[in-house]
Amino acid sequence: MTIRCKAAVLRTIGAPRPYARSKPLSIEEVTLAPPRAVELLVRIAGAGLCHSDLSMINGDRPRPVPIAIGHEGSGEVVEVGSAIDDVRPGDHVVFQFSAACGRCPRCVEGRPQICEKAAAAKAAGDLMAGGSRITALNGERISHHSGLSCMAEYAVVDRGSVVVIDRSMPLANAALFGCAVMTGVGAVINTARIRPGDSVASLGMGGVGLSGILGARLAGAGTIIAVDREPVKLEVAASLGATHMVCARDADCVEQVRELTRGGVDYAFDQAGTTDSMALAYAMVRYGGTAVVTGLPPSSAAFSINQCDLVSQEKSIRGSFQGSCVPVRDIPRFIRLYQEGRLPIDRLIDGHIGFDQINAGFDKLQDVKAIRQILTPHGAS
Repeated sequence: MTIRCKAAVLRTIGAPRPYARSKPLSIEEVTLAPPRAVELLVRIAGAGLCHSDLSMINGDRPRPVPIAIGHEGSGEVVEVGSAIDDVRPGDHVVFQFSAACGRCPRCVEGRPQICEKAAAAKAAGDLMAGGSRITALNGERISHHSGLSCMAEYAVVDRGSVVVIDRSMPLANAALFGCAVMTGVGAVINTARIRPGDSVASLGMGGVGLSGILGARLAGAGTIIAVDREPVKLEVAASLGATHMVCARDADCVEQVRELTRGGVDYAFDQAGTTDSMALAYAMVRYGGTAVVTGLPPSSAAFSINQCDLVSQEKSIRGSFQGSCVPVRDIPRFIRLYQEGRLPIDRLIDGHIGFDQINAGFDKLQDVKAIRQILTPHGAS
């Protein structure tokens, strides 16, 4: 069915701060076309405010506008396309922001998170079947964000963008499993394959970085070092399982990590997505160690390394997109760990907000005054 609903639409990139005043996100009535055969209509329960959204707003990673934003979310299925027989209306789902085609070379080799067809569709602001389902009331096309656009009351998405979850999971809070948890925990478990006793440094204690701390504890890492510029975030990391805290503002922060680990960590995770944090992560790695990059920097950013060190110290650098996850496998198992009390993601949530607070919410995120705020488009449940 065609419906009208509210959505957060980005029309201005690089608006001046504070966003609460300049309002780069306008809350608009939009029209959603009915889902095609391989698509679903979902009523949104929660959508997390993430740095990946902020990077579009502030211009670090610009996208063609207008675009309805939101890539980390959850909701309840309302309608399913005619070709779908494994999802039903009423199912609770978590979104994943890289729907896989199952047929491209990357999917065939078991890496659906970097599906080539999905990447092309996302770059165009389309769904996998082609085109956008979102229009302004005047008929203007509005692009999809990562095939989701879940900062809205409803979204039409690809079948491959949803993972059905246990109905006992609080639905709004389940949004975090679609990005923060999947990326942070997945990087530790899937990309790095941390082993019991390994030493880890995690740089950037946002939602992804703190999820990485939880993942390192789950994997049995012996030394877990949290690195951030903000003392309050280091305190949160300590409460979630970090064994040591290092302030990134300290001129000798690399030396502190090396001293704690007798030469450097086995794995350093750049969760902040800046060239400075990447340089620190690389410097903190021991001989033979690995720097894992999960944070997305500005699209023009470039990172340089000492090639001699790379060879003579046999270091490695690995990228980790979406935590190298297979979402249909990993999201349910991460939720089971949450239900067992081993992934307390509730402690990453600063609160639930409405559409009227969304621009101010991104101010808080930019000013490092929040970890994860969740937009609840239909109000608190």
